[in-house]
Amino acid sequence: MFAQARNSIDPAWAWAAYEPDVQRPWNLRWAAHLYRRAAFGADWTQLQQALADGPQRTIDKLLRPQADMDAFNRACDENENVAAGTIEGLQAWWLRRMIETPHPLLEKMTLFWHGHFATNAAAVKDSRLMQQHVRLLRAGALGSFSSLLGGMARDPALLTWLGADANRKTLPNEDSIRPLMAVFTLGPGQFTEDDVRAAARAFTGWFVLRGQLRYLPREHDGTPKRLLGRQGDFGTDDVVRILLEQPATARMVVRKLYRWLISETEEPEDTLIAPLAESFARDYDLSRLVETMLRSNAFFSERAYRQRIKSPVEFAVGIVRALEGMVSTTQLARDLAHLGQDLCHPPTVHGWPGGRSWINTATITGRHNLSLSLLQGEDPYGDKLDPWEVAGRHGCTTPGSAAELLLSLLLQDDGTPMQGFAAGGDPKTALRQLAHTATIQPEFHLA
Repeated sequence: MFAQARNSIDPAWAWAAYEPDVQRPWNLRWAAHLYRRAAFGADWTQLQQALADGPQRTIDKLLRPQADMDAFNRACDENENVAAGTIEGLQAWWLRRMIETPHPLLEKMTLFWHGHFATNAAAVKDSRLMQQHVRLLRAGALGSFSSLLGGMARDPALLTWLGADANRKTLPNEDSIRPLMAVFTLGPGQFTEDDVRAAARAFTGWFVLRGQLRYLPREHDGTPKRLLGRQGDFGTDDVVRILLEQPATARMVVRKLYRWLISETEEPEDTLIAPLAESFARDYDLSRLVETMLRSNAFFSERAYRQRIKSPVEFAVGIVRALEGMVSTTQLARDLAHLGQDLCHPPTVHGWPGGRSWINTATITGRHNLSLSLLQGEDPYGDKLDPWEVAGRHGCTTPGSAAELLLSLLLQDDGTPMQGFAAGGDPKTALRQLAHTATIQPEFHLA
């Protein structure tokens, strides 16, 4: 188990499957924790079903939903083709998908990779390329990291963002290779400038012309190259293969997913990461890695509980999903940009810093105002989210019972926003005010 020392953890215990016991019973607290991390929160029906199903069956459903995903994807794809004419339309479409999807884990992981393979639409200047980029992320989000990396290495949007849309034999693009090594795979300090130069030469011959990736053989440097201890006439696929052969790549991905799924408040020890990294490096199966983390004792521990700050997207989508409604996602995308998470516009190649960078005086005020806008029943979002109606839908028809359900839904009774709750007067108004108070509690900002 976790030892007395904060940084000492038994890996065998940490990655074994969680089994509820007296110390860690399966309850609303842990069910909501699972949905905050593996989804964007849950509505009351989902939480009650999770309590009945138990942790392992609930995780099964999150990994492999029982809904007709083909029908959902067909409907989404039709709307996407219309929306993707502009970046604003693509942002709104994606937020709607996050809210409506029967497979929230897939969408949550797509958002993770959007921050990892960070690509800014302002540099790409082509909404269709960004649409293709997000589709590639989604297709690989829970698949093979090997395939995902290979796809990103040939993604016109990412290459354009990195300035690698023209790779001439006489002018290898070294600046685009550094992020490939330092951010996407190996991590800093795991390669030399000679490795960068060799990989840049291997990428020569590839161009993005009129939004299409094209290979011009005459522009490829076919001379021998030495990369990370390997020698040969390497091309793009060889670079990807060699990067995946390095143990540092598996360790980097596991650490980043640990921060996303388990805890961002402390750096895990190498001994804790090692078993997962060794297993992951065998085939780079993302679904298995995510499943191991979600089922683990480490995940269902106090070290993980509310140990991540929600991003603006997680904060807002969590409110909408919990209250079983739909709002204008065009307006929501604009408001989220003001809070620091402008979808399709990560600020740097490193994506969004996350963690404490999400929270400052301005963004806390912004979150307060966004929650109020979503819940007040007036413009710009209208009355699409109605806590009183939601409570009634679940059999709570008195102000007191409705308030109890709402606090269990939003906070699992971790906060204390009941102070000042007025049981008299208009119950719809009182419950809107209580919902707003709950969503600005410190606990609600934590995933």
